[in-house]
Amino acid sequence: MHRNPITLEALEVIDAIDRRGSFAKAAEELNKATSALSYTVQKLEEQLGITLFQRQGRRSVLTQAGSLLLNEGRDILNATATLADKAREIATGWEPRLRIAIESIMDYPAFFHQLNLFLQQHPSLEIDIVECVLGGGWDALEHGRVDLVVGAPGPVPQQKGFRALSIGVGDMMPVIASSHPLAALAQDPVALQQAIPSVRRIITHDTTATNVARTSGLVDGRERLYLQNMDQKIAAICCGLGVGHLPRKRIEPLLKNGTLTELHLYEAATNADNSTTQNNNPTPNNSELYIAWNLSHKGRALKALTQQLHTALQAE
Repeated sequence: MHRNPITLEALEVIDAIDRRGSFAKAAEELNKATSALSYTVQKLEEQLGITLFQRQGRRSVLTQAGSLLLNEGRDILNATATLADKAREIATGWEPRLRIAIESIMDYPAFFHQLNLFLQQHPSLEIDIVECVLGGGWDALEHGRVDLVVGAPGPVPQQKGFRALSIGVGDMMPVIASSHPLAALAQDPVALQQAIPSVRRIITHDTTATNVARTSGLVDGRERLYLQNMDQKIAAICCGLGVGHLPRKRIEPLLKNGTLTELHLYEAATNADNSTTQNNNPTPNNSELYIAWNLSHKGRALKALTQQLHTALQAE
């Protein structure tokens, strides 16, 4: 078996010559003699039986064969640089990859803004994100499918080995399409209580795979429509299919432009006899939200990211 003449050193030399336009400038960048670069290129050309560069005035320009070799070679150079970074990170306690489950009610722009800031400092870290609903994040964390869950609703499962930090309360609100007949009763809690049992509930599936699924919100209606994620739920409610709780920050533009209307289900109403009556569901569907991970996970990347997320998201 013949030895492959294409070495990382040769690829680095060809890359530098192409970027700088001449052997002399490339030699200056690589802190090598021009003759050493010429020898590397000439040797590779002889072994491959091709011409890599041709002169155009004062510039050294790649031939078609040279362009092909460099285009593929740059992928190799980038891959080896990434590999080296990952090896150094593992040696210093930095894991190369984090798997994150993000709860569907979270403020996605706020989360991804923080993730962007983090990855600017640690660009070689690979991130794998999945969406979860209700107990799905806790389930994925318990069974090792993710390393971190962001925005999981309380209560925190006990005796599971989780470390959980609160990032505030989920601001969920009952809404309906402004075009829906029920929207006319939005400001009348008493009338809503009488009319709402006949309205279809729009519900997102709990994504738990093995544990007992959780339920939340308006789930006592006669008609139900189950969906897979929050984006589907928002779209279904906007189209007038029914009623449900949605995260305020995710739907603020739809409230402002009149697409959605908030239903005032949780306000006290005064009967005709002036006695105060509360509806049957007196408190909004809001619970404490958490970022959580397994205590057994000691990686430095996880520790740094959770600290950043906790500080930033708690302040939102």
